[in-house]
Amino acid sequence: MSQTDKRKQSLYFPEDMLKEIQDEATRQDRSMSWIVQMAWKLARTEIQRFPSVNSVIDGEDDVHTSAAEPKV
Repeated sequence: MSQTDKRKQSLYFPEDMLKEIQDEATRQDRSMSWIVQMAWKLARTEIQRFPSVNSVIDGEDDVHTSAAEPKV
């Protein structure tokens, strides 16, 4: 039998987002935890494309700079 590492963690969401998560969990008859986990799994690769804070501060990978624009 597989052991699952279940850790308790507090996450804070804006009230309207929390309500949307609750509504979706009710609609799907799933837990809020399941909804958030599935959302993360679906969005993970796209989120990993975001530049890190350090990259933006250092001027690397600026999402607003196109390849045609020279960096000054």
